[in-house]
Amino acid sequence: MTSRYPAIASDITNLFAARSTHAVEVAVLQPADPFLDMAGEDLRRRIFLTESETGQTLCLRPEFTIPVCLDHIASQAGTPRRYSYLGEVFRQRREGGNEFFQAGIEDLGDRDMPQADARSLADAHALLSLVLPGQVLAVTLGDQTIFEAVLAALGLPRGWRMRLARAFGSAAMLEAALADLANPPRNGQLSGSIAALVLDGDFEGLSAHIAGGMEQAGLSASAGRSPSDIARRLIEKAELRSVRLSNEAFSALKTFLAIDVPLDGAAKALETFGAGAGLSLGAALENFSARAKAIEALDLPMEKIRYDAAFGRPLDYYTGLVFEIAAEDGDRPLAGGGRYDRLLTLLGAKTPIPGVGFSVWLDRIEALREQAQ
Repeated sequence: MTSRYPAIASDITNLFAARSTHAVEVAVLQPADPFLDMAGEDLRRRIFLTESETGQTLCLRPEFTIPVCLDHIASQAGTPRRYSYLGEVFRQRREGGNEFFQAGIEDLGDRDMPQADARSLADAHALLSLVLPGQVLAVTLGDQTIFEAVLAALGLPRGWRMRLARAFGSAAMLEAALADLANPPRNGQLSGSIAALVLDGDFEGLSAHIAGGMEQAGLSASAGRSPSDIARRLIEKAELRSVRLSNEAFSALKTFLAIDVPLDGAAKALETFGAGAGLSLGAALENFSARAKAIEALDLPMEKIRYDAAFGRPLDYYTGLVFEIAAEDGDRPLAGGGRYDRLLTLLGAKTPIPGVGFSVWLDRIEALREQAQ
């Protein structure tokens, strides 16, 4: 590890202590499968993979959320519990070093989700305000739950809902998915045996067939998508090609994705959209409204917080709130986070544990501090 330990580290850890968090350290080497399965395609291709002497696929930790959750499950600690961390992560990056520091808080087990969401955003904002005094910060919020509620209310089949939900957070993927939804592509050219399995929806048989082909070709499943992931995508694509959204429903979806308003007017904008499109957003909108009120009660600068209906973050484990904070005139986020209520169960927790958290990029913060000097 060659990165310089951040000069602002002690200020950050003091803030974490004042906010009643438990400082945690997690191993640099982590099992790779949870990241390959759950972290999202953007992060998957940036991971540094290696192998143990027993053949287990490992990676240098590319982020802290999954390791902190795994550590919580292994320790069998009670909840609610708030963890904080500060350490290096390792990713292949086009700009900047491949080793850089992140810090953040993971808030596990709080059943008052609107309040926990608001607290996570407030913690991230307080951290940035502490280490970047005088810097005007801009906050962008999205909501995976609202997006999925709109898709369900429009009557989209499960395959399309899953594809669009995975695309949430990537403008290019979402644009491509919407283009396919408007004009479904023709069937691709598949070999006879694969085509039959896809047509029958035989997930197990298709996975086994793909695994056998990869083994014969000498390809490692850990180097990219797993056979089951490839099989699922092929079957989904075949199902998706049979669906075409009505002009009215497609127009409503585009109208929803164009909503970009200050947070204090966002609930009203969503209500107006729902009424105009004849859609009920139900509990998703109730939770959104409760969260917005909780954020306002924490005296955050509401005029600098916007809700963008098309905004997401490129990590597959998010389930609700997503947010990023940037310098008002900056083009890269300084902090990002969100809610991940299914993640701990997928990682092996015996009972569901809600979670929300954020991380900050300390190298970007230090660059801004140097510019201000």
